[in-house]
Amino acid sequence: MTHALRCGEAAMTEPTTETATFAAGCFWGIEDAFRKTPGVIDAVSGYIGGRLDNPTYEDVCYRDTGHAEAVEVTFDPNEVSFEQLLKQFRELHDPTQVDRQGPDVGSQYRSAIFTHSPEQQAAAEQWKQALNDSGTLPRPVATQIAPATTFYRAEEYHQRYFEKTGRSACHI
Repeated sequence: MTHALRCGEAAMTEPTTETATFAAGCFWGIEDAFRKTPGVIDAVSGYIGGRLDNPTYEDVCYRDTGHAEAVEVTFDPNEVSFEQLLKQFRELHDPTQVDRQGPDVGSQYRSAIFTHSPEQQAAAEQWKQALNDSGTLPRPVATQIAPATTFYRAEEYHQRYFEKTGRSACHI
């Protein structure tokens, strides 16, 4: 059975989603901030960019796995653009710090953008160049930009950490 639209009816379309993955230090605050962004459908804490399959928090923190603590963001590009997410990413951390954010030190706390398309790659490179050219930062942008690899969801106790614990502070 087909359904014809009557005059004045709008066609129902499936929502469009894209994925963006950001590393900016401890993932708790980054996840919380992106989760509250209009147009973001979901934000999940996890690990990306390393050499070990299915890493645990202990692996990432205490072994040299190469993973970064990151947040995978699912968003509706009709409501929020990747460029707007990049702007928020900049506001959430210091992109000039190497392998650290605030009190968190180690390569797992590095600043990175893991891209999911050539368009995201180009936008991230343009974002980084514009920040470096702005003359407003004390040091060059240290944010790594690389194609996304497998994202491993962090343990459940890390998801929505601030909501679960009532905490509301992190390095951001």
